[in-house]
Amino acid sequence: MDPSHTETKLRSLFIQGLNGDGAAYQACLRQLSSHLRAFLGRRLFGWPDEVEDLVQECLIAMHNQRHTYQADQPLTAWVHAIARYKMIDLLRAKGAHEALHEPLEDDLEIFADSATEASDAQRDIQGLLETLPDKQRLPILHVKLQGLSVVEAAAKTGLSESAVKVGIHRGLKALALKLKGSSK
Repeated sequence: MDPSHTETKLRSLFIQGLNGDGAAYQACLRQLSSHLRAFLGRRLFGWPDEVEDLVQECLIAMHNQRHTYQADQPLTAWVHAIARYKMIDLLRAKGAHEALHEPLEDDLEIFADSATEASDAQRDIQGLLETLPDKQRLPILHVKLQGLSVVEAAAKTGLSESAVKVGIHRGLKALALKLKGSSK
């Protein structure tokens, strides 16, 4: 099936569900669960129990955060972001980054090239970063997003190198807690 047709269909079902159509909402969740299962299964091959748990966690997070979905944005980009966060959380908890069988950047067709996906992600990241104090936000922005070294970020922000490292660590921890809290 054409990815843009699938996106349109899923988005329509999801929006109908948000407007009270239970059958459309159920249909959307069923279709998304199969796509999530394939997406996560390719990356976590050999961990079928974890894949199934993550699919359920993603569906719960989507349901709990459905009010954050912006109807003019691609649904699959929003779903994909949730799946990636959940997968990363699992890998961190297990200390098993090497368990990935495919890079996180490889996407199924359903999650592929959206003209607005990059700008959506950038907007979401900017919104999250804005919630952090400068001593955490700026080091993350410079080192993690712009690719500067810790030394360069320290020179640019006026912070010490260790303050940049601490800012990144604390900022990422704060963001993870915000994301984890918002998915409950």
